Amino acid sequence: MFVIGTAGQVDHGKSTLVKALTDIDPDRLPEEKEREMTVDLGFAWMTLPSGREVSIVDVPGHERFIKNMQAGVGAIDLAILIVATDESVMP
Repeated sequence: MFVIGTAGQVDHGKSTLVKALTDIDPDRLPEEKEREMTVDLGFAWMTLPSGREVSIVDVPGHERFIKNMQAGVGAIDLAILIVATDESVMP
């Protein structure tokens, strides 16, 4: 099983992409729903057309939650860098 991690600036659509791909909302905490911002690691999974299973770790994009982000990247095999087209690349 491959583990894919998300990467990108806050509000660039990481959780939205995960939900679109898997139909699983990785933002599960009430605080995340209220603030519309990922605070802790979120998890989802999907089966590719080949039958291979993939896990996805959705990490926070805000610098205040960098420790949570770092906790999620240790086990990933691949990262998806998500950049909002209306904001471009951010620091």
